[in-house]
Amino acid sequence: MNKRAGLLLLFLSLVCLLEAQTVKLGLLKYDGGGDWYSNPTSLPNLINFCNQQLNTNINPEPVTVAVTSRDIFGLPFIHMTGHGNVVFSESAVKNLRLYLESGGFLHIDDNYGMDKFVRREMKKVFPELDFVELPFNHPIYHKVFPFANGLPKVHEHDNKPPQGFGLIYKNRLVCFYTYECDLGDGWEDPSVHNDSPEKHLEALKMGANIISFVFTDNP
Repeated sequence: MNKRAGLLLLFLSLVCLLEAQTVKLGLLKYDGGGDWYSNPTSLPNLINFCNQQLNTNINPEPVTVAVTSRDIFGLPFIHMTGHGNVVFSESAVKNLRLYLESGGFLHIDDNYGMDKFVRREMKKVFPELDFVELPFNHPIYHKVFPFANGLPKVHEHDNKPPQGFGLIYKNRLVCFYTYECDLGDGWEDPSVHNDSPEKHLEALKMGANIISFVFTDNP
């Protein structure tokens, strides 16, 4: 086999390998002491729901990825959650910004108690941007399942309405922040929080809207 034929065979083998691989979603591991690992069944349940309802081909096992890791660049969607402090180092800020500028998407779900830390640290990532509340007619609320009034209310904390905020960079939504909603809790096995089947399904449908938006409307 000559060198040219060998290179062609290698190229075709790599193409086949890539086509056989499924898309993976990520769970963001961050510093600061917050429990980034707090909802272990959330992403697997959401992935299973999307594969069944949207005919997606997402790997059933999400990837845990550190903010500073180069591995985030192989993930189209990263989910971040927790209850407490969040700290992004200088290298984390640079890596996360490059990831989001390059087409990545970050979903932050406040599991209660993250708000002031999320806003502080994301301001380091995009100093020039502010979170803006997305209107109820935004496509992310209507991709597959309609949510005429925006985010569903999964759990009650401070008697506030659920809100969806976004960071928009060069006309692209790069970060969607769900606040006073507890969407990730709703994705968990219903027995974890004693959620009703209706609440669980509602949360999964909203999650599916986010995934569908990332894959179709957010180039």
